[in-house]
Amino acid sequence: MSNNKQTQGVRTVWWEDDASGAVVCLLDQSLLPQEVVYLRLKHEQEVADAIRALKVRGAPAIGVTAAFGLALSIRRLIQEQDGSLSLSAAQQHVHAVGELLSETRPTAVNLFWAIERMLLCADVAIDNHASLQDLAHLLQAEAQSIADEDFDACMAMGNYGAELIADGDTLLTHCNAGALATAGWGTALAPIYVAHKAGKRIHVFVDETRPVLQGARLTTWELQQEGIPLTLITDSMVGHFMRLGNIKAVFVGADRVAANGDVANKIGTYSVAVLAHAHQIPFYVAAPSSTIDLDIPSGEYIPIEQRNLEEVTSVRGIAIAPAGIRAANPAFDVTPHAYITAIITERGIIHSPYEEGLRRVIMDSRYHN
Repeated sequence: MSNNKQTQGVRTVWWEDDASGAVVCLLDQSLLPQEVVYLRLKHEQEVADAIRALKVRGAPAIGVTAAFGLALSIRRLIQEQDGSLSLSAAQQHVHAVGELLSETRPTAVNLFWAIERMLLCADVAIDNHASLQDLAHLLQAEAQSIADEDFDACMAMGNYGAELIADGDTLLTHCNAGALATAGWGTALAPIYVAHKAGKRIHVFVDETRPVLQGARLTTWELQQEGIPLTLITDSMVGHFMRLGNIKAVFVGADRVAANGDVANKIGTYSVAVLAHAHQIPFYVAAPSSTIDLDIPSGEYIPIEQRNLEEVTSVRGIAIAPAGIRAANPAFDVTPHAYITAIITERGIIHSPYEEGLRRVIMDSRYHN
């Protein structure tokens, strides 16, 4: 994202040019909070590996990273081919890289949305007989636009969502849907940041979010950086604190929103939504238009990523279960729209029935972009 827009303390993914060429820069989230390490990736395979290994994660951030990875790949190829590259070969290369990146993670629709947008940009440029240098420039500019638009979407979601937060509220969030998951302030955490900066007194209960502990490792770290009071709890404590009346609202992000308003988000979100419904606590989903997939009629059709079983049988490399046992590790679950109070987007807040509102958000975003 452009430096003049980068005002929060956490930078997740951005583009740089150094003496050796183009670089995609990432904050390595797999090492947080013990180490703050920035990666400088110079090859699209490194970008794909970083996405797959959760060095960068969060649906919007994955999309931005993939877009930068595609732009990086053509810059690298032009530099290596040294004038012998044809436009047709460049087009084949870009599409191959798009396929490589699309295979990294199946659930977050922002990944595919960003790749399709980048490939369309490349195809239009090549159809218009752009030079290779112009092609590289256009792809870099398109990737930067995707990052900048995500930053603006985060700010808008923050402003809309902050109106749902009262002074003195205790909130709950699951997984990490903050600056680390986006190119801006985040999705679910953006309203919390905006409300905090407006002077509202807020306390946030943070689910640890097994098995990879994005809540314990990442959300607590983010909120701590911003000086927002928090309490870390295990996932199994949610019902207890809701019953005590401590939780006034739940804010979560999303990796894909189906046309009917069903939402795929980090595993455990469905359980939190059911508990919130049972205790009559508002359950809000914050998601930009790039996360909405109108081609998926309901959550039943959302592909659910299955990850390495060692994430369940061990914690940070330390085994917690007997060797050889059977385990399961779906990375996401689906929350039916009946349990969702509202969906916060950059175009406004949508209430049930969701179909018309989600369609309007998509049409508005296409018109403005």
